Amino acid sequence: MGVRLDCRGPRPVEGLVCANHLSYLDILVCAAAAPCVFVSKIEIRRWPLFGFFARAAGTIFIDRQSRASTDAVAQQIGAVFATGVPVLLFPEGTSTDGSRVLRFHPSLLDPAVRSHTPIAAAALGYRARSVPERDLCWFGDAAFLPHLFRTLTRARLEAIVEFYPEPASYTDRKAAALDLQEKVEAMRTRMNRS
Repeated sequence: MGVRLDCRGPRPVEGLVCANHLSYLDILVCAAAAPCVFVSKIEIRRWPLFGFFARAAGTIFIDRQSRASTDAVAQQIGAVFATGVPVLLFPEGTSTDGSRVLRFHPSLLDPAVRSHTPIAAAALGYRARSVPERDLCWFGDAAFLPHLFRTLTRARLEAIVEFYPEPASYTDRKAAALDLQEKVEAMRTRMNRS
């Protein structure tokens, strides 16, 4: 797709990875940086191309309107931990314009907290020549195909993935969510200064 990947920090080989969410490209970028299983909203299952890749990669799909779906997804996450493959999720629950990291929702952190599985923070960012990051992010009600075309035709499109150097185990999912959000915010601040 012509996207250059700049991967920083130790790539996780197990556990849970929590990242900020900026674009439909995030899943492809993170998969290139560190093989993992993703947790994604169920709507993506039906998307052209991206839905196919998500299904083929074993993505765990969640219906965010259903409490039963959240419980089932938590069980699936726990089962993936047992295989030794990392699980990556975007606890903001939506993609943003990159101006700030939204509050991390703690519900899907529960399987890692209960099993004392390490959780790693990851920060995502995008760059292209003479274009602010906001224009590369897909958020709000932006139309998908026009945005995809504009994004992939940008000169020197670069995706940055930075993994926090030390995964941590937590005893409380709300404290975990807050700590992980702060780590991602700190990495994003450094990323935006460089």
